[in-house]
Amino acid sequence: MTFLIVLAALIAVLFLGMPMFAGMFVFSVAIMAVAKGTLGAMGEFVFGNVNSYLLVAIPLFMLMAEFMVRGKVVDDLYDCAHTLVRHLPGGLAIATVGACAIFAAISGSSVATALTIGSIAIPQMLRYNYSRSTTFGTVAAGGTLGILIPPSLPMVLYAFVAETSIGALFMAGVLPGLMLAAMFAGYAVIVETRHERTLGPAYARPVRATGPEILSALRRSAWALTLPPFVLGGMYFGIFTATEAAAMGALYALFVGGVVYRNLTPAVLWDCVLNACRTSAMLLLIVIGAGVFGHMLTLLRIPQAVVELVTQYDVSVYTFLAAVMVILILLGLVLESLSIILITTPILVPVLAHLGIDKVWYGVLLTITLEMALISPPVALNLVVIKSLTKAPSLEIDKAAVPYMILMLLAIVILIAVPGIALWLPRTMNLVD
Repeated sequence: MTFLIVLAALIAVLFLGMPMFAGMFVFSVAIMAVAKGTLGAMGEFVFGNVNSYLLVAIPLFMLMAEFMVRGKVVDDLYDCAHTLVRHLPGGLAIATVGACAIFAAISGSSVATALTIGSIAIPQMLRYNYSRSTTFGTVAAGGTLGILIPPSLPMVLYAFVAETSIGALFMAGVLPGLMLAAMFAGYAVIVETRHERTLGPAYARPVRATGPEILSALRRSAWALTLPPFVLGGMYFGIFTATEAAAMGALYALFVGGVVYRNLTPAVLWDCVLNACRTSAMLLLIVIGAGVFGHMLTLLRIPQAVVELVTQYDVSVYTFLAAVMVILILLGLVLESLSIILITTPILVPVLAHLGIDKVWYGVLLTITLEMALISPPVALNLVVIKSLTKAPSLEIDKAAVPYMILMLLAIVILIAVPGIALWLPRTMNLVD
């Protein structure tokens, strides 16, 4: 009951319009001051909370994404995917999901993925008479892959708060990300095949690409296509850690954007660094707020109380996971993903340990649930992106996202039933038991 009161009060504070990091920090400090009568060595605690080698990955991955996007290295991704599969039923939908999956491995951001790929894919799909629901839903759902397919900033923050391996989480997200992408593409193909039949001769499917066209498209996008294998392959084979992978990815992107494409002029390079610094500073402030919030929860013994409650009622693993997923989905209706991670993780980690639930496996389930939050009204950032690109009615865009939310729920069920889908790659690296 204490936790529910604290959570409700925190959400109320955030809804006042206060920035998330400030809301969490001020709220937590106020609670500690009232409950304990002292703030103790708060300065040392705050500094110690962000003085972590693990967090160096955040600005480095941000730099990598900035260099690739501003260097215009990723501009040919959709064209490559479109060239390869455009002649298939639902080929443009497959191309959109494929481009989203690859861009996700570059940007680490769902909103950036939906915005970048959507700006190219939506006009193309509508031009070839794809249904508006498939067009909007595919881009919105494909964009969510940005936080599941590594690198993923939410995964970095979860790993930091849960004190688990970033490398294990990144590897655990690969196969579920590809599985979810295949589910999105498969659903779009089924729907568009039926839509094609209803249109009859009015449906003009793009012609099959020729061999030279395919080779040209692959050549133009080769640098963007090789970045994910370079970063993830280096981690998988133990060449470098997750933080080192972020540094190597940033150097790779700097070389490609600056030397190969020659788009990173000194002015653009300065903008890239500034943008990465701003975003990283915002995320680190959020980490500080979350650290103080978690410290406050520990002082109030809320995590221990939750563990005692689970023990008292002998809650099974599957019952607990089902209850947590429902809570996370409900929180996703009113909060964005980072808030959900930072509010719930300090409370749930002791329960995960008590029930023997692998934190990496749970991290993947959490990330997919957060993906649902990105397309769940009213706080649905990817749907806001689609609306900004198309000016379509909000209700139409919301309806288009519903089938993909169901697919995400199905993916969660599959991963709960078959944990090995997420844990196989980390196990081959001896990162999890």
